[in-house]
Amino acid sequence: MRRALVVLAWLAVLAAAVGVAVHYLDTTVTVLVVVASFAPFLMAAGVVGLLVLALTRQRAGTVVAALVVAASVWTQLPLYLGESARPGEVPEVSVLQANILFGQADPAVLVEQVRAREVDVLTVNELTDDAVPRLGAAGLDAELPYRYLRPMEWGGGGTGIWSRHPLSEETEHLGFVLNMVSARVHEPGQRPYRVVAAHPIPPWPRPQSTIWNREMGEVRNILQGLRGQGEPVIVGADFNATYDHAQFRALVGDGYRDAAEQSGAGVLATYPADRWWPPVLAIDHILVSGAVAGDVESVELPGSDHRGVAATVSLTSSDGYAESD
Repeated sequence: MRRALVVLAWLAVLAAAVGVAVHYLDTTVTVLVVVASFAPFLMAAGVVGLLVLALTRQRAGTVVAALVVAASVWTQLPLYLGESARPGEVPEVSVLQANILFGQADPAVLVEQVRAREVDVLTVNELTDDAVPRLGAAGLDAELPYRYLRPMEWGGGGTGIWSRHPLSEETEHLGFVLNMVSARVHEPGQRPYRVVAAHPIPPWPRPQSTIWNREMGEVRNILQGLRGQGEPVIVGADFNATYDHAQFRALVGDGYRDAAEQSGAGVLATYPADRWWPPVLAIDHILVSGAVAGDVESVELPGSDHRGVAATVSLTSSDGYAESD
């Protein structure tokens, strides 16, 4: 029995080592991309292995397991080390990101979330033609009267932006399987900011990780171009990627921050949300540039297979410091 426990412990440590490896691995091999999605669970196995090896007095194994666990903690620690979401008396924007599963999410619940949170900007993925009037009938257009929408008749390719304040420079960014749009928001009394709604194609279940990798790179290029205009940028997206994908960290690694990581909210699992078990993958995100996110949390969206993500975003100047009045 003792020998079997030691073997199982070593397997657990090996699983954790694989989790650390795929966290850093920039790959388009679909199976490795999928494994990276579950990296935190693999890393957690290392803790079990460490405890068993320590209890069975496997000194060398305990040292190895401790090193693997330390490396695992190092990869996840940034998600829990937040910074102040209030760098000064600065304008605040309430943001909600929602994937509505081919337009099937309950429109009344979504609108109630918008109303209760006093949302200023809503980004929507999987927006269908027939979902637009149903959302309007539920009161969304009354709450957020300005919009830029690129719905699709069916499927998950439609994307849209609703705003409490006027929009300009509405742009559909071409070259994506699923629509990506952006707009400039003009709120009275403060300088404009940019809003982006994106939805890179999932790398699975079909082997299309090469396309996903290309689209993640294209999204990064577009976001860098928008950031270069010197205004705050807010992104709401189903990236089909977690913090443990190197492609996602590359996207947020140059002037952008993931709201959950920046605020210290940790892993906000959003998918799948339509099972008897809770969501396990954090693939829906809000990103910010020239801003600081706080009060970040997941939001239930009945009828969808995703949870939404809500955040309060404090706009800052282009150099990262609070704007003065």
